[in-house]
Amino acid sequence: MSFFAVLEAKGGYFLETLLGGWPTTVKVAMGALVFALIFGLVIALLRLSRWRWLRIPAIAYIEFFRGTPLLVQLFVIYFGLPDAGFEPTPLQAAIVGMGLNGSAYLAEIYRAGIEAIHRGQMEAALSLGMTPARAMRYIILPQAMRTMLPPITSFAIVMLKDTAVVSVIAAPEIMFYARNLVTETLQSAVVYSMAGVVYLCMTVPMARLVARLERSRRAWQ
Repeated sequence: MSFFAVLEAKGGYFLETLLGGWPTTVKVAMGALVFALIFGLVIALLRLSRWRWLRIPAIAYIEFFRGTPLLVQLFVIYFGLPDAGFEPTPLQAAIVGMGLNGSAYLAEIYRAGIEAIHRGQMEAALSLGMTPARAMRYIILPQAMRTMLPPITSFAIVMLKDTAVVSVIAAPEIMFYARNLVTETLQSAVVYSMAGVVYLCMTVPMARLVARLERSRRAWQ
């Protein structure tokens, strides 16, 4: 059967099956993003520390997680941790693995945004009696967020697409169901094309949001 004949005959069944993985895809993407947003900020602040014993481990963390494949990191967490007595579920391994990986990239986004703020802002806040932590929270980060928000949103899109990787550890997301459908029907072209369309429908609204944030940032400036 041709591509379009298969699509017409079984497209509804394929789409219904693929959408069964949509909730897990969103859970993994959102859970990993929240994890990365919080932990990435911690790593960024350590990376900017004036104390080497804090700064060097943060740099090592960033280099390790950016320099090794996400797939390897997922395998270590899902297949390696049981040897140490921890047995994460596929969903837990996916969120933690992608969160750890994403925090390394977000740490650099945070660092660039913070360093874009003139150092005099911090000096002025300290001269007024604020602690470095309060100055960072109330003076530096709110201003840096204007610069960081568009790339963070763009990274969220990348993270959503990268959830396709977690199918290798049996997390029941979109690509997991797509692979099962291909095994069942041998219609790889139709199934994977439809999976791509499902991802596209999820990422296009986010891309529009990024474009709007970019325009808003230019307006602020």
